[in-house]
Amino acid sequence: MSEIEQAQQALIDEFQFFDNWMDRYQYIIEMGRKLPPFPASEQRDENLLKGCQSRVWLITRPEGDRLHFQAVSDSAIVSGLIAILMRVYSGRRAAEILSTPPAFVSAIGLDQHLSPTRSNGLNAMIQAIRHAAEELLREQAG
Repeated sequence: MSEIEQAQQALIDEFQFFDNWMDRYQYIIEMGRKLPPFPASEQRDENLLKGCQSRVWLITRPEGDRLHFQAVSDSAIVSGLIAILMRVYSGRRAAEILSTPPAFVSAIGLDQHLSPTRSNGLNAMIQAIRHAAEELLREQAG
């Protein structure tokens, strides 16, 4: 099992402890509150993610064949979604990011319980992470 698959399974297991979506939303918000501080100097337009209703800043730092991500949002629930994505994808190999589908989205129920705009934002964040992985692999191949 890959690192990403292990991280996804751990999240799925954690979310099974909650009986209802109100508790799950609260847990997601709590996860967002525990995000590491995001440098104010990086809250610039070039780091602002397109496709999110809330403001989301994302920075990517390659380290060898791995990508480290840091992000922040002005929304509590989106910050929680960021925390989930960071657990799954940050520090992972670019090739693994591209070869492992985000199965946790449906397994946890995010695809059914997020509003359409939040769902679009989650998808935009996942696509930005995948794009960064593609870029790193292109740079390493070239």
